[in-house]
Amino acid sequence: MQETHEKIEEASEHGHGHGGKHNKTIAILISVLAALLAIVEMGGKSAQTSALVTNIESSDLWSFYQAKTIRSAMIQSQADMLELLTPSGLPADKSAAMAKRVSDWRVTVKRYDSEPETNDGRKELMLRAREAEEHRDHQMHAYHLFEFASGAIEIGIVLASASIVTGMMVLAWVAGGAGLIGVALAAMAWLPALTAVVGGH
Repeated sequence: MQETHEKIEEASEHGHGHGGKHNKTIAILISVLAALLAIVEMGGKSAQTSALVTNIESSDLWSFYQAKTIRSAMIQSQADMLELLTPSGLPADKSAAMAKRVSDWRVTVKRYDSEPETNDGRKELMLRAREAEEHRDHQMHAYHLFEFASGAIEIGIVLASASIVTGMMVLAWVAGGAGLIGVALAAMAWLPALTAVVGGH
């Protein structure tokens, strides 16, 4: 940003001499591009941070899912084994107690598989993990768009500065075009988030 300020000052100094009107216009263009660059870079940092956070979230959810899967398989095996190894001719109270234990284990297995009340069943965890991954991918895509947008605006600033030195107004027009491309790319990055906010209401 320091270089941008220097370019604006340079344009203002040139504005007092020959072609001052054009140079003042270019100085304003550089200022606008610098402001846009700052906004776009903030959007890029925000998208990058969001992608990192949701990546950690999806990793945690998949770990929780795997832990529940292992635990569920162990309990299912214990229930099957107890059911198979229960000897015949047991007293009624012991037989009922073992049957209840097997039944409780099978209920636990079902609860591990799906638990809408807490949203922590295996099915719910899988859905949450996939949603987190999808959000992460969207944010990474937005981050890359912001990076391209920043590059386009920086090129615009460089070209606008070069137009002051060379006196070639065509470079200023190209600089404005580069700035518009940067704005368009940034808008593409912001659009999904804005759509989600509007859709949420």
